[in-house]
Amino acid sequence: MQRIGVFVCWCGSNIAGTVDVKAVVEAVKEIPDVAFAADYKYMCSEEGQKLIRDSVAEYKLDRIVVCSCSPRMHEATFRKCAEGVGINPYMVEIANIREQCSWVIKDKAVATEKAIKLAKAAIAKVRFNSPLKPGESQVVKRALVIGGGIAGIQTALDIAEAGYKVDIVEKEASIGGKMSQLDKTFPTLDCSACILTPKMVDAANHENINIYTWSEVEKVSGFVGNFEVVIRQKARSVRADMCSGCGLCTEKCPSRKTPSEFDCGLRNRGAIYIPFAQAIPKVPVIDREHCLKFQTGKCGICSKICPNQAIDYTQEDQLITEKYGAIVLATGFELLKLDQFGEYAVGESKDVITSLQLERLTNAAGPTEGHLVRPSDHREPKSVVIVSCVGSRDTSERGKTYCSKVCCMYNAKHAMYIKEKYPQIDVTVFYIDVRTPGKGFDEFYRRAVEEYGVHYIRGQVGKVEVMHNGELNLHVSDLNEGKHYEMKTDLLVLAAAVTASKDARKLATKLTASIDTNDFFVEAHPKLRPVESPTAGVFLSGMCQGPRDIPETVAQAGAAAVKVVGLLAKDKLLTNPCTAKCNERICSGCGMCTQVCPYGAISLNKKTVISLEGARVERSVAEVNPALCQGCGACTVACPATAMDLQGFTNEQIMAEVDALC
Repeated sequence: MQRIGVFVCWCGSNIAGTVDVKAVVEAVKEIPDVAFAADYKYMCSEEGQKLIRDSVAEYKLDRIVVCSCSPRMHEATFRKCAEGVGINPYMVEIANIREQCSWVIKDKAVATEKAIKLAKAAIAKVRFNSPLKPGESQVVKRALVIGGGIAGIQTALDIAEAGYKVDIVEKEASIGGKMSQLDKTFPTLDCSACILTPKMVDAANHENINIYTWSEVEKVSGFVGNFEVVIRQKARSVRADMCSGCGLCTEKCPSRKTPSEFDCGLRNRGAIYIPFAQAIPKVPVIDREHCLKFQTGKCGICSKICPNQAIDYTQEDQLITEKYGAIVLATGFELLKLDQFGEYAVGESKDVITSLQLERLTNAAGPTEGHLVRPSDHREPKSVVIVSCVGSRDTSERGKTYCSKVCCMYNAKHAMYIKEKYPQIDVTVFYIDVRTPGKGFDEFYRRAVEEYGVHYIRGQVGKVEVMHNGELNLHVSDLNEGKHYEMKTDLLVLAAAVTASKDARKLATKLTASIDTNDFFVEAHPKLRPVESPTAGVFLSGMCQGPRDIPETVAQAGAAAVKVVGLLAKDKLLTNPCTAKCNERICSGCGMCTQVCPYGAISLNKKTVISLEGARVERSVAEVNPALCQGCGACTVACPATAMDLQGFTNEQIMAEVDALC
């Protein structure tokens, strides 16, 4: 006879405030096989776990049901508690009566009724639980960082300093990311390049770091501790091992009609180019779409003048396969395309620019060598208007509903920088709210207003008209004054919303990682596991997870690195025993399970099996590799013969839960 113990948690008032905990305990006591039931205010606490251990000893319990919060929170806690008193950890079931009950139902009677049903379902399932034992898998002592911005560089450096090999995969021709395009950083206004360049050099020179630029992740397979990744290194058409980075080829290239991505289209670049002066590696790349040699078969000037004969027009993409124990996503961010924001005269006037374009205009290494001029006529503006939240906090389909977090601070930075260098220029900032929650941030914003005399107007720019003389006429509203009026400006700067990398969704599919509705990667738990992905062995670093500033990004990069080091320090990992299992007697060998398995854990093999009729026959049957199987259950749904079953979540267990609920 089974002896089940049921323990109901109050979770303070999180559960007990809506659910009658005592009524739940009394109801489950009447269920057959329940030998003991009790409640406690905080079951996850030391006292709560002591209650479980003492009850197991006193009532000789062999199965445990805990009615509490989500299993994502404390399932591991209660499994360890059970294991400590000799019960197999997989003989424990969690009934989620917080997130799925008390937090979503406010009527106490209804919530209590649902809590009782959830408890009954968990009891019904635990009756059919069987002891499971996790296996072991080896850990590959190497990490992969996808993305070579400040987040990826810092993560790689921290892992490498711990003594582990790291590969950085960066899709652009150089590491550095968006931070390499910035001029100054808030709130200290120190030079962005002065901070970033030493980090880039450290990463390039570190013996444990290997950098793949102009490369992308092609395919990912395997599991935590043993991922196999195929990296596509795109052809540069330049031999990196022979190139000295002299730049002669980039200077002599006659094809100079392509807008520079690094300078946000404010100047053109050659078909062969180095993204920026401090690029690592300092090796040019040929843009084959705009190269005359590739398009017409003529030219070839770069090959003729190269002193090292490093130009190679026949170079092809390379596929590199490597194994990793852990993967860190540091894919960064993009700025929202403002094509749909026609009211700001985007595309009509060259003097309507984004904040990132302003960064390039004020940068000494930028297209104007740091001189702030209007892109249309290269004259110094007399007035500048900065508009916050363009595409952020936007309830229309054009933008994003969230706050981009960094815009208020860099607007103040831009305004202060302009007033510092050009005190005669009038600077106005239109805002919805000013959000400055970081250390020293509010003081920084107040400094822009009080010390530099920047005009902050709580209001919006409704429409922008381009005048015949090139001036911009703005129709604006001042919400504090309750006024609508017109004003003119020479330069309009739009603080565009921060968005996820355009490759995030594609990468999430390859890694089976989770993303939200805005394509930012989702953490396993926002409080307890903020740098871990729900996919084991995949970690998050920087703005791939959501908007954040540079200090936050660096802090998170360090946190992700610590998690990776903790994983790589282990020689072996325990594998999840809740894996698929094939009943070979009824398997027809159709192969449907092999097609739907995202982990490549199932194969068809010829075997001699005993059929349902008792005959010995040789046929193809599905075989599951438990080291690769992650227990997703896709095969159990796809199998037409119901031969596939998931240990820990068998059809028998699931149907028992359904029957208990009905």
